[in-house]
Amino acid sequence: MSTKLRSRVLMLGASILALSAGTSATFAQDGTDDSDVDVITVSGIRQSLAASMDIKRDGQGVVDAISAVDIGNFPDTNLAESLQRITGVSIERNNGEGATVTVRGFGPEFNLVTLNGRQMPTSSLGDGASPPSSRSFDFGNLASEGIAGVEVYKTSRASVPTGGIGSVINIRTTRPLEAPGMRFVVGAKGVIDSTELYSDSISPELSGIYSNTFADDRVGIALSGSYQDRQFGHAQANVGWRDGYLGSENNWGSLAQPGDPRYANITNRPGDTDVYAVPQNAEYALSEIQRERINGQLTLQFRPVDTVTATMDYTYSRNESSVRTGMVGIWFNHGDTSSAWTDGPVAGPLFYSEDFGTAYSDLSYSGALTENASINRSLGFNVVWDVSDRLSLELDYHDSSAESKPTNPYGTNMSVGTAVFGVAMQGLDFTEELPVLYYDAAPGMDPADASNIFATGNAFRNAYQRSDIEQFQLRGSYQPDIDFVESLDFGVSATENQVRSAYGFLQNDWWGGIGPASDIPDDIFVQRSLPQHFDTLSGSSNPNMIQNFYTFDFERMVGLIDGLYGACGGAGDCLADYTTDRRINEESLAAYIQADMAFDVFQRPAQLVMGLRYEETSIDSSALVPIPIGTQWVSDNEYGLIFDGSQDFTTLTGEYDHLLPAVDFRVDVRDDVVLRASYSQSITRPSYNLMQGGQTVDQLFRVGGGTGSQGDPGLLPFESENFDLSAEWYYADDSYFSIGYFRKNVENFISSDVVDVTAFSLPHPGQGDRVAAAIAALGPNASSTDIRQWIFDNADPSTFMVTGTNSLGYTTGSIYGVDGADPFVNFEVTVPVNSDDTAELYGWEIALQHTFGDSGFGVIANYTIVDGDVEYDNALPYNVTQFTLTGLSDSANLIGFYDKDGIQARIAYNWRDEYLAGNGPNPFYREAYGQIDMNASYEVRDGLTLFVEGINVTDESTRGHRRHPNTAFFAAQGGARYMFGARFTY
Repeated sequence: MSTKLRSRVLMLGASILALSAGTSATFAQDGTDDSDVDVITVSGIRQSLAASMDIKRDGQGVVDAISAVDIGNFPDTNLAESLQRITGVSIERNNGEGATVTVRGFGPEFNLVTLNGRQMPTSSLGDGASPPSSRSFDFGNLASEGIAGVEVYKTSRASVPTGGIGSVINIRTTRPLEAPGMRFVVGAKGVIDSTELYSDSISPELSGIYSNTFADDRVGIALSGSYQDRQFGHAQANVGWRDGYLGSENNWGSLAQPGDPRYANITNRPGDTDVYAVPQNAEYALSEIQRERINGQLTLQFRPVDTVTATMDYTYSRNESSVRTGMVGIWFNHGDTSSAWTDGPVAGPLFYSEDFGTAYSDLSYSGALTENASINRSLGFNVVWDVSDRLSLELDYHDSSAESKPTNPYGTNMSVGTAVFGVAMQGLDFTEELPVLYYDAAPGMDPADASNIFATGNAFRNAYQRSDIEQFQLRGSYQPDIDFVESLDFGVSATENQVRSAYGFLQNDWWGGIGPASDIPDDIFVQRSLPQHFDTLSGSSNPNMIQNFYTFDFERMVGLIDGLYGACGGAGDCLADYTTDRRINEESLAAYIQADMAFDVFQRPAQLVMGLRYEETSIDSSALVPIPIGTQWVSDNEYGLIFDGSQDFTTLTGEYDHLLPAVDFRVDVRDDVVLRASYSQSITRPSYNLMQGGQTVDQLFRVGGGTGSQGDPGLLPFESENFDLSAEWYYADDSYFSIGYFRKNVENFISSDVVDVTAFSLPHPGQGDRVAAAIAALGPNASSTDIRQWIFDNADPSTFMVTGTNSLGYTTGSIYGVDGADPFVNFEVTVPVNSDDTAELYGWEIALQHTFGDSGFGVIANYTIVDGDVEYDNALPYNVTQFTLTGLSDSANLIGFYDKDGIQARIAYNWRDEYLAGNGPNPFYREAYGQIDMNASYEVRDGLTLFVEGINVTDESTRGHRRHPNTAFFAAQGGARYMFGARFTY
């Protein structure tokens, strides 16, 4: 933490203490009053639900939670999968398992995650194929065994850290002095995952926790650990789309206009004002995944006197994964195409195909390897001192880090291509759930013959992200001698967040093929079948679908292409140096004061909590970005930049401050009816990539130009004005019904603008004098393949490099851009901007909890409706900027349970409606999804419980599309996961 920031927080803390001197309500571990937490307790189901209802009834504000009633007995292995049971909370899954959460329609980047009230650093590499940038917390990194509870603050409070418009999610860990005595829990389970592709195995999970107190319960220790080794698979179809067109356009890639001979091949062509998109590429990808997760936690507590409690805790997690993927795919050149379309104004394809004539295309057999580790460490110290009967103080400090990095010598994400050259026609059928990829081979060419496979392009990507947070917090609570004032709470905090995001790559653009096919031995390839891996999706039984493809030994293939062609320089060192290196230093100073008041309204008890929070943030953002020195045309529609290691370093700064009020009011209008109202203001900070200092351009570009990005650390955060109203009816001892309304008005919406720039003055090799001469010689309908061949045969040899000849007799190699002869490449650079418009989001939360007398049976049901004025209009032209929020969708849960005579059972249905997952020129949606989970346990004797669980027992699949449902961009096979095991408690 910087000296300046530390000195300022100490001065502010001293001022607050001086104002509060002589003035105690006990302060909770996370700086909030535990009585304000609405707890959904799912272990010892019925007893826990009765207790949670009492807390909900007596609480203040809108706060939901999940708690472990017994030590080491959290209800789900994955925290995200537990959170989705809470009203208004839905999750996003990574490879079939809960990873991030959305609250009331606000996605992961809008939710702040804290650990014991401390802001946690986050790191994630995503797919490792681009510089990492997310602030989102991945709940898959944490096991649940050492977790005491998770709280979701839906309404803001002055005493709760800001940073989440959707919510602040606080993870509470075990504290031994909160449950004196010795406890020991050990558990073991086996996991059977039906998604495994080529084998059936049982993955182990082991966990244990020990907690004890000594010296008359003045010293405590808690130690927990867990180990998980999970093996599973993932089968997914992917389609890449060009940004989009209006029916009136006549550009490269667009559909033929009347008068063009290809117009006859179009059925129901989109009208002039209709919006449509054409596919650029498509693939089937089969992934074998192995994940090892290790978690550990140590907590030491010391209470030398009744008024002082000191805590030291250390939390460690390591989540290491390996994903090996085999793919078969095609690319479209948008030449002689045929297609059929639905009606507008948003037209979707029924099929799209391309006939290559004798200028055959290729069928790609690619392999990819992604191997990364995410390591989280947090060391914290906390002291609570009850200074007097009226004043309580709490000092909290932690130093935490999150780091994500590769775990193999090649980097984070690697892809190696091979291909068979000899595809005469290829196409996609979009009439069913699974996009059906089909092709016809050229006469005499057999794509199933391994001896026809050439090595092609490859990329070795190396990404890294690390975030370090050092935070100091001083909090206090004072109980004044005023009848209607319960307490005055106050605090100050200083947080320094240092983030590094780095990325580099080695890429060989040999997409036209390199070397003879005989260079690659046939025995490196393994033929795999496809349709059975997609059998939960309609379309997988289509006889036209590709039936088989080849995978290969990835490490062996890398050794071959490096030795033969120097893919990594010939020395086997494929770990790319960082060419993009972003450093962000974000310092925040916060202070708050809050009053808790109790009084009567029309002779009914009421409570009012009013607070004010001040936040001040400053940002320094530096970026080291690569400088391209040239361009090359490497295959029909593949262009790339050339780098020589040149770099430039820039630094930008930004700052902002906010004064955030928060008010919570409740009144018991009857003994069994509670009404609540809340008002607050909150912020969410921009993601790291939006704050980068510097401009980058993407390595690959097209005939129409390239793309790039530029950040701005001076961006203002999202600001939200929040309103909540709710009513709760407690109609029986352990049953209730509640309904709530919420509205959020969002300002400083961060959108993007696109600026056309000729960055770095780079010549375009696909335009200019040579291309014009080739078209003059070959005719206006000449294919890009023939144009390239003409240049190789006729142009100045110093302007290109030949690498070989493919199986069709065409020359392969790179054609370089020529300064002065070729026009500059135009780059569409995306720039983040704060919009002047506001977005309004609103919705309803409805919940029911009911138990059927003493039968042991009960039901929990909730439904969340989310709406707003930020809906994306798919019918608007693709080049019209729209201000939207992603993640907005309705969600619901229906849970039936039984708890009696040592038997507990639960069946839960979780559903989320379709939602916009990404906006821009070509938005994409994730379609509605629901799954059924089940679990049951039986206490065979005191302390020994046997259990079984099932996740997604009906094998539900997931799918996403662009503007029209037919423009599928992914379809993924679903699968069930079953767990069985035992837990012993002493």
